[in-house]
Amino acid sequence: MRKSVLLFLGLFLSTLIIYPASNIPRPEYPRPQFERADWVNLNGTWSYEFDFSKSGKEQLLFTSNGFKKSIMVPFCPESSLSGVDHKDFINAMWYQRKINIPANWDGKRILLNFGGVDYKSTIYIDGKEIFVHYGGSSSFSVDITSYVKAGSASNLIVFVEDDLRSELQPAGKQSLRLHSYAALYTRVTGIWQTVWLEAVAKGGLKNCRITPDLDNKQFVFEPTFYDLDQETSFKVRVLDGGKEVFSQQVEASNNSFVFAKLKNVKTWSPESPFLYDIEFSVLNSKGQVIDKVNSYGGMRKAELRGKTFYLNNEPYYQRLVLDQGYYPDGQWTAPTDEQMKRDIELGKKAGFNGARLHQKVFEQRYLYWADKLGYITWGESASWGMDWTDQIAARNMLSEWEECIHRDYNTPSLVAWSPLNETWKEDVDNQRARMTNDLYFMTKRIDRTRPVVTASGGYHAGFTDIYTEHTYVQDPVQLYKQLKCDENGYPYVFRPEFSAPYKGEAYMVDEFGGIQWIKEMKAPEVSERKEFWGYGEAPKTLDEFYKRLEEQVNVVLSLDHITGFCYTQIVDVELEKNGIYTYDRNEKFDMELVRKIFTKSREQAKKEVEQMLKERREEK
Repeated sequence: MRKSVLLFLGLFLSTLIIYPASNIPRPEYPRPQFERADWVNLNGTWSYEFDFSKSGKEQLLFTSNGFKKSIMVPFCPESSLSGVDHKDFINAMWYQRKINIPANWDGKRILLNFGGVDYKSTIYIDGKEIFVHYGGSSSFSVDITSYVKAGSASNLIVFVEDDLRSELQPAGKQSLRLHSYAALYTRVTGIWQTVWLEAVAKGGLKNCRITPDLDNKQFVFEPTFYDLDQETSFKVRVLDGGKEVFSQQVEASNNSFVFAKLKNVKTWSPESPFLYDIEFSVLNSKGQVIDKVNSYGGMRKAELRGKTFYLNNEPYYQRLVLDQGYYPDGQWTAPTDEQMKRDIELGKKAGFNGARLHQKVFEQRYLYWADKLGYITWGESASWGMDWTDQIAARNMLSEWEECIHRDYNTPSLVAWSPLNETWKEDVDNQRARMTNDLYFMTKRIDRTRPVVTASGGYHAGFTDIYTEHTYVQDPVQLYKQLKCDENGYPYVFRPEFSAPYKGEAYMVDEFGGIQWIKEMKAPEVSERKEFWGYGEAPKTLDEFYKRLEEQVNVVLSLDHITGFCYTQIVDVELEKNGIYTYDRNEKFDMELVRKIFTKSREQAKKEVEQMLKERREEK
């Protein structure tokens, strides 16, 4: 008893230190492109109980009015910020808290929203099971109108099941062993993004798809509604710096489209990340607004022409960095909104114009800051940890990925979808090829405006818009020999016997580098610390690090068939010490020098590679 009280006090005091204003962590609205004013943040202290034997239902835990232990939501129990810091496997757990429904929400639809819960979630209100969701990365919403009463309190229970070792669910970089090892890290169980309540008019807006059409100087809006009423209408306003540049009102219908023609179009790019403010309103027959949503949009066009990536009808070289979205104290969850913003600022400071978001579906607030600051992104699933030959695993992957595409479709900074990463396993009964192609065609059916990188690195199977390869060859001459096209004009393909042939697609090296450097240690000490790692032998001096980095980047930039790169990686993650910054986001290097390397012109890189090859030949 005394121990649990002390734990609770420790958790409470830690929240006062970190969140002095309201004691609510992550207080900002979690969905910036679809923001309503009438909402209640449910982050903060919840009670919880682990259920290792999965006997909780038999014990009627779904009727509990409070468990003995406390956890700080939205941080997973494996994290220190949660106040739990439990690092062993958690195959099931229960969450509980009271929810108070504001009295002025009477007559409205009441939604309970979850940004992310890993993996299977069963929702109970006052002991009644009302909803089940599968998917650790996809956001979901539960209509609880029939189960709660405005002006009253209800008891909310969330039962979470997370069976990583089944290999039937996407796991991303979560370790399938007790401890972290290699490129697999601390696990993430249960609630790991904001939970919130929201009030919506019965005939309110459910969603609105925003498609920028740069060539025709317009946005295309596709609204969907809840309960349609023939007397309601839908209004769209587009604003430029507070000045209205478009307004139109149409009948509220799921068959309606609004084409917002604009004059003097301003485009979005990393160099000029202009965003239009957008207001969506639903009005009744008297012209009164019954639902209002604030949003934004970027006028940008991302496409492939031949083997070249184009942004806004101009060739654009992608200089990306790998970002795994891990935090020392929050695991998948950033401790603050400001930290996500800072991560992007660090990437831009190092000379990158974007990030490949790796083995994790990032929070919508991160994507907001990418939109706001100008930082292109690739959206990727948490696909590792699955058995590709199992049809249940395939179903779990497909349904979760579909929800993720729909959620982030409107994001201006997102310029490519990449559902899979390094699919190493050989095909069995054609299941891997079938799965890969299902993902490709499903993604293209939902979103025809973005390229699809079906599998980043590993064994390629079937269709893709960009053919990507990973290489961690450290010697620049050997890297050049590997990556240059052969005598028939074909680029490097890893294990062609297991991969679909290269068919002339755009080609990118979307993982390379990974040079290890531990800021706190000298080179001899690095080699003695076997638990830390990076790619290749660690440089002996900082000068050697800079030389290797520059020569590797030069090689990639110099080859005309490569349309962009992704360097590994932005920050160290746990045992993996190959980041440009430390795990706690401090600088490891001379950032001016690093920036000069990553922003170098391709013409200059070609000259320096030619000189390097000449010098190597002379040495021989």
